[in-house]
Amino acid sequence: MHRIKRKTLVLIVYCLVMFSFSVSQTMDEPIKNEMLRIIDQKSQLLIDVSDKIWEYAEIAVMEYESSKLLEEVLEKEGFRVEKDVADLPTAFVATFGSGSPVIGILAEYDALPGLSQDSMPFKKVLQEEGNGHGCGHNLFGAGSLGAALALKEVMENHSLPGTLKLYGCPAEEDVGGKLYMARAGLFDDLDACLAWHPDYETSVDVDSGQAVDDLQIEFFGKTAHAAFDPWKGNSALDAVEMMNFGVNLLREHVKPSVRIHYVITDGGKVPNIVPEYAKVWIWVRDLDRDGVKAVVEKVKKIVEGAAIATGTSHKINYMGSYHEMLINREGSKIMQKNLEKIGAITYTEDEILYAKKIQNATEVEEKGMVSTIETLKKPEKYPEGGSTDVAEVSWITPTIHLSTTCAPHGIPWHSWAVVASSKHPIGYKGMFLAAKVLATTALDLFRNPDILREMKKEFKEKLKGYTYKSGISPDQKPPIRIK
Repeated sequence: MHRIKRKTLVLIVYCLVMFSFSVSQTMDEPIKNEMLRIIDQKSQLLIDVSDKIWEYAEIAVMEYESSKLLEEVLEKEGFRVEKDVADLPTAFVATFGSGSPVIGILAEYDALPGLSQDSMPFKKVLQEEGNGHGCGHNLFGAGSLGAALALKEVMENHSLPGTLKLYGCPAEEDVGGKLYMARAGLFDDLDACLAWHPDYETSVDVDSGQAVDDLQIEFFGKTAHAAFDPWKGNSALDAVEMMNFGVNLLREHVKPSVRIHYVITDGGKVPNIVPEYAKVWIWVRDLDRDGVKAVVEKVKKIVEGAAIATGTSHKINYMGSYHEMLINREGSKIMQKNLEKIGAITYTEDEILYAKKIQNATEVEEKGMVSTIETLKKPEKYPEGGSTDVAEVSWITPTIHLSTTCAPHGIPWHSWAVVASSKHPIGYKGMFLAAKVLATTALDLFRNPDILREMKKEFKEKLKGYTYKSGISPDQKPPIRIK
């Protein structure tokens, strides 16, 4: 036996340790372990894709570079990619395989405006008035990509029948890209769909979220000199302020589950001109579509009253309506089993220290990273606030949703702190876990028709005869933004 030099021995031991770490997550089926290894092998690719999307930081319907990157990777890996779908230049559908079942995975990649941030555990703007991934959608897109790539390889290796579709879904934060994709019928042929989202906890999601109406309200008045002859004018801004005052009084008379929030997007040009035009953007949320509709009817009366009181006219623009999520518990049980078998994320001391620095900077408890896997809970009567256009898909086909820990516990979401976490190992690890859970769960759906049968049975029972209706009008076009 040849003598091994000390440096060589150290290198071999290091490689063995790293290899054992990369495959330490094991399951009770060889084919699933193969899938986990594929995702581990592609981990650097997923990091590279996630980081590039993080750096592009493109807001809703502007994700040209982000969608192009994902499309190019998918084409290189052997997917058939249909681009520019549903009147959305940054949406795509990537397909592999043929026949039944047809399983979909959703990917998002839009950023948020005004959240430019370096990957540091303190607030450090990269670009003034720049954008940032304050919801972790760079991880979302790359994680879903990882699941699709692993599934495709396993389907090839084992000649598994069926069709896999990865949906490139833009504009979740604004506009609601899936509203347009659903209206175009892109999800109609699915037997089931899977999605995930970054969080600071890890769980299979069983809460329905909130339905929402997205309204932009315009008021039209008459200009005059604000000092010389203001009595000759009719202020559209007065109408906006009167409307907002009425909406704020309305808060006392709605159910605790209702959320109403707004911004004034146009309030005039200069103080010495009575504004002839003003615009307010308002979202109304509640537990379901009926609840939202009832509140919106009250808001409409407030708008009418504000216009009458100020001598202005008004126009209400319905930008879109989301459903609440239709939970599929049968599918959630399967996802929960895979999540528990794969196991919780572990962190290094440096990663925990990074997390605590962010928590300190955002003035929340320094708990570090909390990756404990939550049990499959019963739905909350009043789920936490928040809406998603993923809900639209859940009313078309049985949909399962996962959250994984990608950021320090308790930090404010849609903030610089999430941007900082989304280009760091604490974010990557949540992305890898999501890819593995989505892939193994989708594999179960491909191989076990009984699971799909039970999911569809529950789906049909919960629909109660309801046929999905799009939350946008048949002729409504998305607000395309060109770079």
